[in-house]
Order: sequence, then structure tokens, then C-alpha cells
Amino acid sequence: MIVVTGAAGFIGSCLVNKLNNKGIKDIVVVDDFLNLQKNKNLEHKAFYEKIHRDLLFNWLEDNYRDVDFMLHIGARTDTAEFNTEIFDQLNLNYSKSVWNYCISYDIPLIYASSAATYGLGEHGYKDDLRLIKKLQPLNPYGESKNDFDKWVVENEEKPKYWAGLKFFNVYGPNEYHKGRMASVVYHAYNQILETGRMQLFRSHHPEFEDGKQLRDFIYVKDVVDVIYHLMDKQPKSSIYNVGTGHARTFLDLVNATFRSLDKEPVIEFIDTPEDIREKYQYFTEASMTKLLNAGYHRSFYELEEGIEEYIKEFLIPGRYF
Repeated sequence: MIVVTGAAGFIGSCLVNKLNNKGIKDIVVVDDFLNLQKNKNLEHKAFYEKIHRDLLFNWLEDNYRDVDFMLHIGARTDTAEFNTEIFDQLNLNYSKSVWNYCISYDIPLIYASSAATYGLGEHGYKDDLRLIKKLQPLNPYGESKNDFDKWVVENEEKPKYWAGLKFFNVYGPNEYHKGRMASVVYHAYNQILETGRMQLFRSHHPEFEDGKQLRDFIYVKDVVDVIYHLMDKQPKSSIYNVGTGHARTFLDLVNATFRSLDKEPVIEFIDTPEDIREKYQYFTEASMTKLLNAGYHRSFYELEEGIEEYIKEFLIPGRYF
């Protein structure tokens, strides 16, 4: 059996779909299941059992012999949340418990980290374990993810196989429940339908024109392909970037969204709010050398290709992945 935490969420539910498509149905899905809207992500998916996240460790004590792999995707991901106790509980301490149970019961583990750990990118975006203790995340969410990464690297005891994955800017189906934390693609789609135009933050950095801020946007189908590769091949245990390695502008993203809706672009620029202006990232781009060296050679969706598929095959018809 394969255990997937955060299974009703965005990436977790797409991962369950990926496993199903590979013929894997002995899946234990773990979440809090409180968001009835989010639970739609698990409709029409095959799994063995549904476990509330608070009951996972009791369940493991009785069923660990049957578990072949742990995919720990669940987390609190709200970058605007500043209650550190929530992140300590759900992102740090819960993840430590998952890690320790995987050691005790000899279960291989893949867990979700985040590119939010890189902060303003003062030290670049290379997934070098030696850099982790130097990183300066910009919010409690990023700090909680980096705190766990640091704990993992410093911990002498490790599962028989493990990998931490630093997801960059993921977009795609099944994210509708995330509210303000949904991708810019999702918000652009809805804003364009509602108003006929899209607002973007104006640049307050002399080296970047308005709309030319850069991010490493990655389609969720590529993300779950990477996860499956690492689970299946189990290359060197480490922390890996999961991006495309190719930064694109917000203008590229919005123009692609307009084209997918067969509309002419109408873009307005607004000031970046002052409370986040000093911490605004103008550039992120994953170094992908380590993942390539781990044998992952599939090409990633181009931004335009991923947006068109997302909008035409999922958002417009209201389909889930």
C-alpha cells in the first residue's frame, strides 16, 4: 500500500490520479476531510482506505507491515498566515512524526518542501544541502518548511529512502479550493471572465519592467510525474528542486491565459502593496541539475501548453484531474 497525506488537496489528489493511472489502487488517502468542496478531488478515484490525519499514526502502528511507501504531501500552505503555532503543529512537528515512523517501520518517504524556503534568492536556487541552513524564507510558511529541511539534513537517523521536494510555482487542475493561495493562472482565468481584464503588480525594481517579474511556473502533471519517478526509481536520497528550470514572466502567463480564452489581452498594472513590497520576489528559477542527475529526463510542459490544457480541458468544462 501507498500512503498519501494531503490526498484531498491540489497536488495530493493529482498524485492519487497518477497512481491510479499506473494501476495502483491500494492507496491510503490521508487528510482532514473538513472541506467538503475539496473532497470532490477524490471523487472517481480508486483508493483502499480514508484516514483522518490525526489518526494516521495509530493506523500505522497497526498496519505498517502493509505500507510500501509514504508520500507526505499534506501541509498548511498559506503564505499570509502568521500564526507560527499552526505551522509548528502541521508542517514541522507532524512531519517529524511522519519521518520518525518511517524510520521505525522501515518505510521509504517522499515529502513536500517548498521553493518558499529560498526567500529572496540571496543564495540562489540550487538544491544544495549545504545551503539550507543559510536560507532566509520570507514568511512563517517558508520558515516552517525550511526548519523541517534543516532538521532532516542534521538528523543522523533517516528512512531507508527519502526525498524532499521543493515545489516551485505549481498550477493546474484541482486547485479551485485554495482561495487566494491558488495559482496566478487560476486567478487570471476568473478575473478575465468576470471583468474582461487582468491586474498585475507594477514593478518597483529598476531592473524589471512592469509585468516582467519572473517565476518558475510548473504544471501539476509534471510535478506528479517527478514524484512517481523518484518513488519508482529511488535515486540518491536528498532534497530536490521541482520546477522547470526556466523562469517566465507574469506577462507571458497572462497573455497565454487570454489566448486560451480567445480574448485580446487587457492588462492593468497596480502598485504592489507596501506591506509586501520589500519582500516581493522578482525572480525564481529552479536549478534542475540534481533531478537530471537522478535520471529524470522527461520534458516539461511549456507554460503556454500547460495553461491551454488547464483552461480548455479542466477549467472551462469544470473537470477534475
